[in-house]
Amino acid sequence: MHPTAARVQERLRERGLDVSVQVLPDSTRTAGEAAAAVGCEVGQIVKSLVFMRGEEPVMVLCAGDRRVASTRLGLRAASAEEARTGTGFAIGGIPPLGHERPLETLIDESLRRFETVWCAAGTPYAVFEAETDALVAAIPDGALADVAEQRTRRSET
Repeated sequence: MHPTAARVQERLRERGLDVSVQVLPDSTRTAGEAAAAVGCEVGQIVKSLVFMRGEEPVMVLCAGDRRVASTRLGLRAASAEEARTGTGFAIGGIPPLGHERPLETLIDESLRRFETVWCAAGTPYAVFEAETDALVAAIPDGALADVAEQRTRRSET
């Protein structure tokens, strides 16, 4: 296992998540790639996205089938360097917790529609599955929130 993925697994266990990090042969950099690689719905993929509120990084955990309403939340997308500085991980492998420092974390409440979810584990090839409630509980300062853009329905005529 890659040392970064092993470090993430250890940090997860320290937080009470007894999960096994899996290293896959194909990239899981995007939600679609990850869902195909592990055989789940795209919505079960947790996108661990870094945004900025002023100069402070904010972690947003969003379901793979949704987009973050950054403007409504008063956030701007972090640059790759801001994301790495804020979490200690590169984009494409950022885990939902176990970062280099505590981060304000907003958790997409729509993730609760799934019993389990899949998350990045430090590299674009490493993932772990967790019970959704256990993942939320492992982020004590996390806040469940409506983070997604509102879907618009086309009217039928």
